[in-house]
Amino acid sequence: MKGWSPMKRKTRREFMVSATRWGLNLAILSMIPSTGCSHAQTAKAELPVTDNPLTLMQMAQQKRHHGKDRFINPFAPQGKKGFSDFLKWKLFSENHFKEQYADEPVNPVKIDWKPVMTHDGLSVTYINHASVLIRDAGVSILVDPVFFGLFPIFTNFTPLEFDIDTMPKPDHVLITHGHYDHLDKDTLSVIDPDTHVITPLGYDSVFSSMGMKNRTKLDWFNAFDDGTRRIMLLPCNHWTMRNPIMGPNRNLWGSYLITTASGPTIFISGDTAYFKGFKEIGDRYDIDLAILSVGAYEPRWFMKQSHMNPVEAVQAVKDLKAKRMFIVHWGTFRLGDEPVHVPPLDMRLELDMRLELQKANMAERLLNIKHGDTLYF
Repeated sequence: MKGWSPMKRKTRREFMVSATRWGLNLAILSMIPSTGCSHAQTAKAELPVTDNPLTLMQMAQQKRHHGKDRFINPFAPQGKKGFSDFLKWKLFSENHFKEQYADEPVNPVKIDWKPVMTHDGLSVTYINHASVLIRDAGVSILVDPVFFGLFPIFTNFTPLEFDIDTMPKPDHVLITHGHYDHLDKDTLSVIDPDTHVITPLGYDSVFSSMGMKNRTKLDWFNAFDDGTRRIMLLPCNHWTMRNPIMGPNRNLWGSYLITTASGPTIFISGDTAYFKGFKEIGDRYDIDLAILSVGAYEPRWFMKQSHMNPVEAVQAVKDLKAKRMFIVHWGTFRLGDEPVHVPPLDMRLELDMRLELQKANMAERLLNIKHGDTLYF
């Protein structure tokens, strides 16, 4: 089993590199809803077709998401949001939520890892933002770890108040996509470089610079199988970017389906807009737990192409036929207009207000999992 690497005090050069990366983070996160397909290097022939009659599997087999020098989101509508729309949002749009920001709580995350480590079966711990630790029959799977914040101008509303050395050491690290709030080099630097990392295609420069060579790179519907559990990458409706100069979608993105050694099947959506693929996934696989990213969804006119809101997330759960679900991507960083603590409240309100959802007992499927909570199977 691999361990954590010790934290090192940054040299002046390392600090300047981190500061530069913070600047890049800000530039990229400021364009989160933009798919970037207006980039000059994206050919018209590579524009996505939203009315494609192919199934997800057929699209993947035909590599419809592969372009000439970058990947393509085949589910994105044409007429995508760009930087001018970002400026319109930030400079000229009214923020209807601003008065609620004073009520945003800072909730330090405290986790007693001993019960997690001694549990024989399956457990799922929500750490912060989109970071989740899955313990499956003694094997630890760490998803999208971001432990140290993004950069100084973003408040971290869920700072970690436990020593990461007390955590179970990750056997596998799963990355859904390359946005900086999901793939964080500062966090990776405290993980043993020999730890097995599973990512979508690409990201070679990121991990080679970290000395992390024990990698499995997956295309959509490809899987890593260790003989007891299976981790498959599935399509989702999103995009990615690490370097604004290189442009978007140089690397792939996706959701994960984990068939655990303990029995239950877990679906991890990663960041995604709503798309018809949820129904196909639900028809194809029996999902016991869905972990959906629901946050940074306001203003809707700008965020809809990248992130689900609670209305769409409820529909996604119905499509997936998931027995239970909880949401992540909320409460840690304010990346949209809505206050960080609002997404779970909006989810519950959506479920309680609609009679047809009450009749389908949908509210019972939504678990009240907060940062630091563990779900045991």
